[in-house]
Amino acid sequence: MKIMVINPGGTSTKTAVFEDEHVLFKKTIIHAADELRRFPHVEDQLDYRRNIILDTLSEAGFVPGDFSCVVGRGGLLAPLQGGTYGVNERMTKDLKKAVHGEHPSNLGPILAKEIADEVNIPSFIVDPVSVDELMPIARISGLAELERPSWFHALNHKAVARFIAKRIDREYEDCNFIIAHLGSGNSIVAHKEGRMIDGSGGRSNGPFSPERSGGLPTYPLVELCYSGKYSHEEMVDKISSGGGIYDHLGTKDAREVEERIKKGDEKARTVYQAFVYSVAKEICSYAAVFEGKVDCIILTGGLAHSGYVTEEITRMTGFLAPVEIVPGEFELEALAYGALRVLRKEEEPKCYG
Repeated sequence: MKIMVINPGGTSTKTAVFEDEHVLFKKTIIHAADELRRFPHVEDQLDYRRNIILDTLSEAGFVPGDFSCVVGRGGLLAPLQGGTYGVNERMTKDLKKAVHGEHPSNLGPILAKEIADEVNIPSFIVDPVSVDELMPIARISGLAELERPSWFHALNHKAVARFIAKRIDREYEDCNFIIAHLGSGNSIVAHKEGRMIDGSGGRSNGPFSPERSGGLPTYPLVELCYSGKYSHEEMVDKISSGGGIYDHLGTKDAREVEERIKKGDEKARTVYQAFVYSVAKEICSYAAVFEGKVDCIILTGGLAHSGYVTEEITRMTGFLAPVEIVPGEFELEALAYGALRVLRKEEEPKCYG
């Protein structure tokens, strides 16, 4: 079965073709900033991205009629359970209206459905960012007006969880994992029997990352917000993309930080050690969720390529459970495999709304 995969991002669109589990074609299409500035809203990019995707696939020798289905990256949807969802009108309507926020990933399901409908094949999404499987007590914060959010790298989390479960000859639904996705943003999540029941994400809580602030001292944060130094938009940007390692060292590139450490930069060393320390501490905090019965700790994301990061985190957390390292992200593979499970009738597709 051939599967077409679409993953729209802020400045690129990743597309791929899989035959069963095997990738036949993969390409990242870079979009010039000037091109994207022509479109006032994300939805306005639909025809532009659709034409580029189809032209790219055509040049590689593929047409929509070749495929068994089309699967897209899920956008900002209502909170839902993890799994593979058929793209329906309710989903595309919510995404076009940006009911839950505007983001390039909103284009994924719409593009998948438009292309699939033309040749009468199904369209799917898999584990979108709005996956919310938190247990009720994990939602409650110290203020009744503020609920702890579920905002994790669900697609990659679920993909590596299934990968490691298979490696240890288990089913994901039978395992207890603590998974740390470490990239430009972090998410550290407790996976209990196939569900992400508690966790932290770098825009709201948990450890800081190369560009996100993570959890912050509450009272000083309130003081900073009302200091007059920053506008609302500037504070949001500072927390979301201008915080973390970048705010301390002026770079988001972990390789540059490690090079600076090698050259004797003590400030870089201290900040990087603080990052690793906070990640390890967060991982260990989720041991309480499982009452210490953790099958495996998994480190994934771009920073899992760093020997220093993985060795230090393993040193500090390895007493709790074996540590597995799955560097990088597997979003295209996760999308294809999620669709393939439905095509093979290994699981039923879920219905949005």
